[in-house]
Amino acid sequence: MNGIGSAVTGGPPAISSRQKRIMKKFPKDVDAYIAAAPTEARGKLAQLRKIIKAAAPKADEGISYKVPYYRYHGALAYFAAFKNHIGFFVPPPIVEEHKLELKGYETAKATVRFPIGKPLPGALIKKLVKARIKKNEKARNNRIRRQRKT
Repeated sequence: MNGIGSAVTGGPPAISSRQKRIMKKFPKDVDAYIAAAPTEARGKLAQLRKIIKAAAPKADEGISYKVPYYRYHGALAYFAAFKNHIGFFVPPPIVEEHKLELKGYETAKATVRFPIGKPLPGALIKKLVKARIKKNEKARNNRIRRQRKT
């Protein structure tokens, strides 16, 4: 079987042994991601998850690009564990708009790196998430208005 499916059998497509091995490496949910993370990062990941959920209680949680992902009227935030830091990813222009508050952290266009050995800035993370929520809600409302005009 070629994995395309089951026109003949009516069953699900075949999964190769290589695909099965790859699927085992990908976390199925955020709990699995945190459990698979290095020991020194697990506490910070759990804390970051709690902060995001508190700031965005209506957000959907899942795995995207192999990392925890939060969605509310569009992409909200991602996070990931690295050797020396926790990467927090929030779509632009949020990082740029808060660059003064983020002065003590390494940043990029959509990334903030929180060092493993330092406390997470909970209030600042909430502020970033809430800023992204506002942008997403505004974009959603604009789409709805445009659709009503047509």
